[in-house]
Amino acid sequence: MTESKDNELTRGEIDRIIMMAWEDRTSFDAIRTQFGLTPGDVIKLMRSEMTANSFKMWRKRTHGRTTKHEAKFAETDAGDEPRRFRAKSQRG
Repeated sequence: MTESKDNELTRGEIDRIIMMAWEDRTSFDAIRTQFGLTPGDVIKLMRSEMTANSFKMWRKRTHGRTTKHEAKFAETDAGDEPRRFRAKSQRG
């Protein structure tokens, strides 16, 4: 992550990126679209914001997960269907 981009993120944005990164159904592409961070940038952010054990647990959980990578998700059988997720607390 570049220093200028890191300095531009507010605490609230960093917290939201961390929440999105932990969510199974939120892809790295969605984080890139919303915040302009590459998957590598997200990994660097997570490493700097989390304890070593929590980071290792997150990496183990997300490594190779098809839902975290749009291209891998599109290759699955579910790739033919629109990819939408709505939280129970979300309105509309």
